[in-house]
Amino acid sequence: MLDRSYRSSFFLWPTCFMLVLLIAAGVASGQQTKANPSDLALVGGTVYTSPTAAPIDDAAVLVHDGKILAIGKRREIAIPDSDQVIDCTGKVITAGFWNSHVHFTEETWNNAATAPSNKLEQHMQEMLTSWGFVAVFDLGSVPENTRALKRRIADGQLAGPQIFMAGDIFPKNGIPIYLPRDAGLPQAGTPEEARALATGYMAAGDDAVKLFTGSFQGDKPVIDMPEPVAKAAVDVAHAHGKPVFTHPQNRAGQDNALAAGVDVLAHTIPGEGEYTKDELTRMKAQHTALIPTLTLWEFVFENEHAPVQAEQRFVQAGVNELESYFDEGGTILFGTDVGFTSRYDTTEEYVLMAKSGMTWRDILASLTINPSTFFKAAHTGELVTGNAADLVVLGADPASDVRNFAKVEYTIRAGRVIYKK
Repeated sequence: MLDRSYRSSFFLWPTCFMLVLLIAAGVASGQQTKANPSDLALVGGTVYTSPTAAPIDDAAVLVHDGKILAIGKRREIAIPDSDQVIDCTGKVITAGFWNSHVHFTEETWNNAATAPSNKLEQHMQEMLTSWGFVAVFDLGSVPENTRALKRRIADGQLAGPQIFMAGDIFPKNGIPIYLPRDAGLPQAGTPEEARALATGYMAAGDDAVKLFTGSFQGDKPVIDMPEPVAKAAVDVAHAHGKPVFTHPQNRAGQDNALAAGVDVLAHTIPGEGEYTKDELTRMKAQHTALIPTLTLWEFVFENEHAPVQAEQRFVQAGVNELESYFDEGGTILFGTDVGFTSRYDTTEEYVLMAKSGMTWRDILASLTINPSTFFKAAHTGELVTGNAADLVVLGADPASDVRNFAKVEYTIRAGRVIYKK
């Protein structure tokens, strides 16, 4: 069952219309043209143009000047005379993936403005692009490093995904136990303080605000952000057309965030067992999106050397919460909290999402159309002529096994190969 927030969109063109398009583009049969060196032709694969579209078998995807020029059956498209041909026989092509919850906090990202490009690019591949990500949302890192990475990628100095970033706001005296208490992290104890911090992030050109409406304190009680403080930040971000994420930690933090009008829950809250019916109804009515981060809980429990049974119960609670909101028709966004976790491999996240009842098409939507639509991104998460050529080539079909989403052969952003296996 596909995420109900997503509208069906099929991309099956009549042959005659495709030929007219190709003739106009100068690549129809009998008109072989010399392609731009940066052009690409992906040939022989199975293409899913959107999460709901029927597959196009033995297809060709032509890329020109960073955009999709044509998609269709290979027999209907004459491939330009180009050295940039990628044989996709036996492979699957989809829109490029989003990871809607990452962090650039690892040591590698320090001094990102001046660090060698090859060092940064290698780690970008290990952490993100080798898993198909063409767009990511950084939900809290050293701002100077993330801004430098964004700039260097945009300038072409570094191959990587499009980076969106959120500015953090913590509750007063509520820095989580796993973050340094002496780092001067931004805290708000009053609506005025929250408003000022959010205004500063908007002035800096940040793409969102992230609120720690619940802050983990180890064996001490969670420190929650009061609703009026959260709402002050939300109002500023929304006035600028920007989303607000929340790290809820517990039910009180989540409910304060929902009452304040946040847009995205950055995690499930397995410690609370399940969402209430009222929470689910409110989340759906407010069009709140959920990022499950299910493997985060495995990572945390394993790092603490907790009993396996306790880990399994906790993770299952997160799966159950995802299932309940998905069944409610809520928007699901893929995200792993990578950067905080060191688990780069996305395979297990797909397995756990499928365990919640999401089909491979639902998971594809969470990776592509859902975030593109939710964040009003320029690239739509679908393979459509004229769109940016943001593509993933998979070594096997996720329709047969969701683990195949992690078998990335190529990641292509705006027509540029940013990862090749």
